[in-house]
Amino acid sequence: MKRGYLALILHAHLPFVRHPEKIDSLEERWLFEAITESYIPLIRILNKLIDQKIEFKLTLSLSPPLISMLRDPLLQQRYLYHINNLRELAQMEIKRTNELPEYHSLAHMYHDFFNEIHKTYLFYNRDLISAFKKLGKSGKLEIITSAATHGYLPLMVNQHKIAKAQIQIALDFFEEHFGYRPEGIWLPECGYYPGLDHILQELKIKYFIVDTHGILFATPRPRYAIYAPVTCPESGVVAFGRDLESSKEVWSAREGYPGDFDYREFYRDIGYELDLDYLKKFLPCKVRTDTGIKYWRISGKNEPKQPYIPKWAREKALIHADNFIFNRERQIERLSLNMDRPPIIVSPYDAELFGHWWFEGPQWLDFLLRKLAKNNTIKLTTPRDYLQSFSNLQPSLPSMSSWGQGGYNQVWLNENNSWIYEHLYKAARKLIKFANREPNPSPLKRSALNQALRELLLAQSSDWAFIMKTGTTVEYARFRTLKHLSNLEKLLREIEEQKIDDAWLARLEQQNNIFPCLDYKIII
Repeated sequence: MKRGYLALILHAHLPFVRHPEKIDSLEERWLFEAITESYIPLIRILNKLIDQKIEFKLTLSLSPPLISMLRDPLLQQRYLYHINNLRELAQMEIKRTNELPEYHSLAHMYHDFFNEIHKTYLFYNRDLISAFKKLGKSGKLEIITSAATHGYLPLMVNQHKIAKAQIQIALDFFEEHFGYRPEGIWLPECGYYPGLDHILQELKIKYFIVDTHGILFATPRPRYAIYAPVTCPESGVVAFGRDLESSKEVWSAREGYPGDFDYREFYRDIGYELDLDYLKKFLPCKVRTDTGIKYWRISGKNEPKQPYIPKWAREKALIHADNFIFNRERQIERLSLNMDRPPIIVSPYDAELFGHWWFEGPQWLDFLLRKLAKNNTIKLTTPRDYLQSFSNLQPSLPSMSSWGQGGYNQVWLNENNSWIYEHLYKAARKLIKFANREPNPSPLKRSALNQALRELLLAQSSDWAFIMKTGTTVEYARFRTLKHLSNLEKLLREIEEQKIDDAWLARLEQQNNIFPCLDYKIII
């Protein structure tokens, strides 16, 4: 009998970015890079494991904005153009590096890699959601959802209807694309507040994930800490706590595996180093950015970067998979001495870590799943499967928490982004007021109210506040927040004055087209 359980949970999410008004959008590349380096490699690995009859269990959260973008015909066509550009660039790199042997083999590697990605994309007829849906039907991958636009729910604690709408819209959208309701949810940023579980219970969600201290500071204190889930006393919804030890080994660039000197260096790319005339066809708006072709390994601290050697990186991925398993075995053996049930180690990560930020991440995951299939101590599970085996859980109410720096709200509420909330709260109150007084609107007014709700949801995305805090693309995050709020305000003003600009509304519906079946009455 296995002595303990391991639940690997990947959260796949990107903010909704869609700019039909631009031929080249730098921000759309966030999606394209994740498709190339994370989502398709994950699909390929899991399919290969299934084909080879390797037993595994994995949980994947797909956020509604990501699902929407992956199924959008415009973005599908633009991604196809993007991957074909990469194939062409890699072919040019093969010629350019012909007399540079340390880079020539890498140019071939990228050319082969991009061709395989292209082949897989066309195999699924550009529809990666169908690929994930098929994997979900295998019984080896549990797919769950997140909130509608990844809104940070603890800062909606005083706007119950809006917090509920964020979740209910996500569930409806998930069912529309997968044909069933998910049993679990990834709360955006693992953001939980006491009382949110009542919304989850009302919407028939069985479990959610919280950060470590959300369980450790639960009331009453859980007997088994984070190594057994707890059930919220009044709602009965189950909370699984993140294991910090296993999480840090993987996501930490300094202390974890991704920082190994033999792995590929993320921060050096030919997009910043080769002649601009040579690259300009492949750069959006002729702006230097990452191409995905990176020839260097991390190397030592304060040392010149050395050429990337795939064989060395593969060997390290294998070593690190063994190390991860060794550490979990010791962890389970230690925990088992003081528990009356097998411990469960919950290890959640951003899916984009595997491949995009950590190029060898998918390889590491492949090694890990293969080795765990033969392991005598650890049994892979999903939260759904675990709850089918263990129903006698301790009642305990998690504390308010998130997995952001500091553990609470400070990443999404600080001197860089606090200004947005006054506007978000005011817009939500105003929209609810308008919705309540329009029980039977005309078709045009209904469309305007539906779009107003879309604009509010898009402005609520936790990504914009996060970007303002981290200081990466702050101007874009500010633009998106203000633009959606401005759109909402104009829509409500036109409704009030009964002068709806139907041509402008149609353009807005075409641009910000997430949740086409949305009904504004959900917030009444």
